[in-house]
Amino acid sequence: MKTVEYYLLDVFTDQPFTGNPLAVFLEAGELETSTMQALANELNLAETVFLSAATRPNHFPMRIFTPTQELAFAGHPTVGTAHLLAALNLVDREQTLVLQPPIGELAVRYDQGRATFTTAHPASIADSTLDHATAAELLGLEAQQVIGHPVIASCGLPYHLIELADLAALECVQIATTTWMRVVAPSSAEQVYLYVMEQTNEAETVIKSRMFCMHASLCEDPATGSAAAALTGYLASLQPDALQCKIHQGVEMGRPSVIHTAANGGIKTGFVEVGGNASVVGRGAFDIHQTIG
Repeated sequence: MKTVEYYLLDVFTDQPFTGNPLAVFLEAGELETSTMQALANELNLAETVFLSAATRPNHFPMRIFTPTQELAFAGHPTVGTAHLLAALNLVDREQTLVLQPPIGELAVRYDQGRATFTTAHPASIADSTLDHATAAELLGLEAQQVIGHPVIASCGLPYHLIELADLAALECVQIATTTWMRVVAPSSAEQVYLYVMEQTNEAETVIKSRMFCMHASLCEDPATGSAAAALTGYLASLQPDALQCKIHQGVEMGRPSVIHTAANGGIKTGFVEVGGNASVVGRGAFDIHQTIG
């Protein structure tokens, strides 16, 4: 029998019991894939991380699982894992941390209490299978509450990006599952990211957002770093100037979060920086007898 320990964190927040929960297993590289998937399903969090021992100082292989599948990349697991390693003094915060999920190396730096990573790939942008009218139908909104035409953007995980007119529209969204199954499910992106441009100035763009997905069932996510990266990459593609975003998510769920992103300026074209805080809130252990499958 093997005992494997894990830590619980709340990510993209500095307040416990807000933000997006995350479980991280340390030195879990010897676990079989089926065991990792079973543990992620048992914990039933949006994502669970399995970290292998460092291959060299500040370099850690990482695998990320939802309750039903492995992901090549996700944002809040990256930020949360970086914070945990720092909290346990397993990394040198003065040096770049490199996390290695399947998508490729993610360089992480620590600054002013935040962990900030740079996406492994530049943002890609494509037409959405949703048009203006279908987006309104999907969200249970009036046509005038949807701005422009949706797009699909990705920095490793694709999202339908839909801009809404105001916070009232964002707050009253009611997903029509029949429309989702007809239009979203067959597309290359099974996640929808809704956003409102709350405030824009030279220093910072403030955005309010919500993210919905439907894997096993329809669910909402309180803080989605990969979606924030996709949105920032898309917004950066519309103008050449340096872009700094402060994205609020999870308010409607009672788990407010704040995601900081940046693009352009001194950042390589197309790439996005994503950062935030995190708080360690607990720990636990599982007794593993044999391979779970």
